[in-house]
Amino acid sequence: MRYLAIDLGAESGRGVVGTLSGGRLELHEVHRFPNIPVRLLDGLHWDVLSLYTQIKQAIGLAARESPEPLRGIGIDSWGVDYGLLTSDGSLVGLPYHYRDGRTDGVMERAFAIVPQSEIFRQTGIQFLQFNTLFQLLAAKERHPRLLEAAERLLMMGELFTYLLTGRAVGEFTNATTSQLYDPRLRGWASDLFRRFGLPQEIMPEIVQPGTVVGELLDPVAQETGAGAIPVIVPAVHDTGSAVAGVPASGDDWAFISSGTWSLVGLEVAEPVITDESLAFNLTNEGGVAGTFRLLKNVMGLWLLQECRRTWESEGAAVDYAGLTAEAEKAAPFRAHVDPDDAAFFKPGDMPERIRAYLSQRGLPLPESRGEMVRCILESLALKYRYVLERLQEASGRTVRVIHIVGGGSQNQLLNQMTADATGCTVVAGPVEATATGNILMQAIATGELSDLKAGRALVRDSFELKVYQPKETAAWDEVYGRFVALLEEGR
Repeated sequence: MRYLAIDLGAESGRGVVGTLSGGRLELHEVHRFPNIPVRLLDGLHWDVLSLYTQIKQAIGLAARESPEPLRGIGIDSWGVDYGLLTSDGSLVGLPYHYRDGRTDGVMERAFAIVPQSEIFRQTGIQFLQFNTLFQLLAAKERHPRLLEAAERLLMMGELFTYLLTGRAVGEFTNATTSQLYDPRLRGWASDLFRRFGLPQEIMPEIVQPGTVVGELLDPVAQETGAGAIPVIVPAVHDTGSAVAGVPASGDDWAFISSGTWSLVGLEVAEPVITDESLAFNLTNEGGVAGTFRLLKNVMGLWLLQECRRTWESEGAAVDYAGLTAEAEKAAPFRAHVDPDDAAFFKPGDMPERIRAYLSQRGLPLPESRGEMVRCILESLALKYRYVLERLQEASGRTVRVIHIVGGGSQNQLLNQMTADATGCTVVAGPVEATATGNILMQAIATGELSDLKAGRALVRDSFELKVYQPKETAAWDEVYGRFVALLEEGR
């Protein structure tokens, strides 16, 4: 049985075909394409027309590669960003990129209308300036006519699902990232819409992961040659799909979905909305099979990606494997940064920003690329420990195993650092966890798999996983005390 996962990430998109046969899942990539934002006079936008063209190309390639028809197509994407549609289905402007600066200061102005604690009580979501709530408030301030013209708001993954099927729905895991969903009432947070003066009527019907939305529209079916293939919403939020693809068992595990962002969290049965989780700025995002993901966003490999862009712009030919090799040779524990400092959020000269951060605090400056990369990776491992301690405190759970999935799971140095810094066993893989979880939910929807437990067992049987045991915990314990002091100094 063949399924196509369209996995849209912040740097690139890919079409991955998953084949279930003989009790195993095999994946292969049929198409990969860049996802490059476009800066216009009014700000930073997603190139949705290019992405839609590439999605259709992936469908065509997957359909033509085998006489066996696809059993389903599912799209996952990053959260929070959205597109607006008119009553005739036309796009109202171009969707903004979450790193656009129009939300600067909006969060603080919002708290003057509805206190931070009240927003958290109703949504359970971590406060980040790019959450959909704050993007809509920015739109209300700067572009009110866009909201007035809109008939429907769709998050990015559901927007492309709509373009393929003509049906506009909101999927549960993605809806929860908006900071406009009430997980206790299991619906849109009507009180917040009213108090902020936002139009709740533009929000879509919410459906669960594994819902069959419809079949490809005739023009799309003909253009791609795929025929009337069912389109199924997986966990549309890519972290939701990644966690669905975690090969875990028991209840003593945590996950890190590692890529541009590192999503560090636990899978829980109910949202944890307490004064403690608010103080730790944790988030409760929807998961599959009725679960929630208690987690925190950490800036992740974005810092390394931006460093690489800068070095390449200066004429250096560098790849991630080479940079990691340089970091392995560099001296350990020279200096560290808080990966989530606001100075690192927007695109730019990341090596210079890191040097400025360290210089302002009187810390040693990296003298080579290897030292810079080591500073980033060690800082991430230390931040993972910091977040995991707070997750355990808020949930009452004990974590002994950390599952690292996604592209970052290939970084063996960071994996070992994470084991050493946390004292936990680290299990790395699968790399394509998001596509895997996407396909699992499609297979559950068609009845090919019975449930999520069976899906995770399939993942364990299908992919080679690498295990890292902690080795140098004493040295990391000493450094961790200084790192916590650095974080508290920055508050």
